[in-house]
Amino acid sequence: MAEPQPPRGDQDGDSAPTGAGVVTVIRRLAGFAIFPLLALVVPFLLMPVIGHVVGDAGWSSAMSGQVIGTIASVVIQWGWNVDGTVQIATTTSDAERAAIYARSVRTRLLLTVIVVPLAVALAGFVVAPAFWLDASAMTIAYAMMGLSPAWYCIGVGRPALLGIYDTLPRFVATAVAAPAVYYAGALWPFPVLMLVTTAATMTAFQRRFAAGQQWFPTHLRQTFHDLREQRHTAGINLAGQVYAQTPTPIATRTLSPLESGTLASADVLYRLGLFSVVALGNAFQGWTLEPHIANRRQRHLAAMGAHLILGVAGIVVIVVAGPPVSALISGSAAVATTSLCLYYGCAFAFLSAATPLIRNLLIPAGRQPLVLRVTLIAAVLGITVMVAAGLASWTDGIAIGMALSELAMLLLLLPPAIKVLNQEGGQRGT
Repeated sequence: MAEPQPPRGDQDGDSAPTGAGVVTVIRRLAGFAIFPLLALVVPFLLMPVIGHVVGDAGWSSAMSGQVIGTIASVVIQWGWNVDGTVQIATTTSDAERAAIYARSVRTRLLLTVIVVPLAVALAGFVVAPAFWLDASAMTIAYAMMGLSPAWYCIGVGRPALLGIYDTLPRFVATAVAAPAVYYAGALWPFPVLMLVTTAATMTAFQRRFAAGQQWFPTHLRQTFHDLREQRHTAGINLAGQVYAQTPTPIATRTLSPLESGTLASADVLYRLGLFSVVALGNAFQGWTLEPHIANRRQRHLAAMGAHLILGVAGIVVIVVAGPPVSALISGSAAVATTSLCLYYGCAFAFLSAATPLIRNLLIPAGRQPLVLRVTLIAAVLGITVMVAAGLASWTDGIAIGMALSELAMLLLLLPPAIKVLNQEGGQRGT
C-alpha cells in the first residue's frame, strides 16, 4: 500500500511567498540538486574509460549511441515526464497516484519492446561500422532510463525518492560498470548492469507505491488508448529531444572524426550542465502547481526569475570551464573550442528561460497542442541549420543551429505563457 503523503505546501493565503514557502522550495531545490549533481558525476566515472576502450576513432560513435539511446528513452517516457508530473502534483489521493503510475508502466513497457530494437538499428546506420556493437551497447543502456519513476518523485515533491529509486542505483551501476568495461575492453557490461538495475528499481517502486496494480500491458486496446491520450505531450517530448540530441549524430555523419569529436565533447558538456535546469525545474514545478494556494502568480514569477539567472550563469560557466573540462571528460584530443562552448551556452540560457513557461504554465493550462506546434517549428529550424552546416563542414554552425532552435522556442512561447500568467492573478487560491 502506498505511503501517506505529507501536507502539500503552505496554504496560508499570503499574497507573496511566505517564509515557510521559501523554506519548502529551498529544501526541494537542495534535494533535487543533490541527486542530479550525483548523476553529473557518473560520466566522469565512465566516459574516460569509454575513451580508453574505443579510442579517438570510436569516441564519436559511442557518444552517438548515447544520444540515440537518450532519444529512445524519451519515446519510452512518452508524455509521463510532463503530463505525469502535473497529474501527480495536483492529485492528493494515494490510490489515484498508484493508478496513474501503473498506467504509465503499462504504456512504457509496451513502447520499450518496440523502440529499443529500432534504436539499435538506427545506431548501426549512423555510427562507424567498426563500432556498431559499442554504440548499440550505449543505445540500450540509455534507452532503459525511459522506465525510471523519476517523474513520479518530482510530482510528489520528494527528492529522497528520486535518490532511492533512480539516481543512487544508476550511480552504483555505473561505478561498477567502469572497471568492468575497462578490464573487458568492451562496453557490454554497462548495458547489462543498467538492465539489472532498472528491473530491480522498478519492482521495488511498484511494490511500495502501486502494489496490487496491473503493470503488464495485457489489455493492448486500453494501453494504446492511454498512449493516444498523451500524443500531444509525447510529440513535444520527441520533437524537442530529436533536435536537441541530433548535433552529435549529424556531426558524426558529416564531419571528420576530429571535428565531430570536438563537437561531441561540447555537446556532452552542455548536457552535463542541464542537470541544473532540471533540478531547478523539478524544485519549482510541484511548488507552483500545489492545489489550494493563494500566491500562485508570485510563485510563477519566482520560478521564471530563477531560471533567467541560471541561464546567464550557465553561459559564463560553459564558456570559461568548457574547454578544460571537455579534455578531462573525453580523455582525447577532441577538446571543445571556446566558440562551440559559447553557442552551446546560449542554447543553455534560452532553454533555461523557456523551461518554467512550458512546465509550470502552458502544460498545466492544457496548451499542449500549442507547445507541440512551436516545438516542431523550432525542430525544423534547428535541424535544417545543423544539417546544412554539417554538409558545409562548418562545425560551429551545428552548435548555432542548436542555439537558434532554443531561441525560437523561447520567443514563440513567451506571449502565450505571459497570457496564462496574467490569468493566474484572477484565479487566486485555485
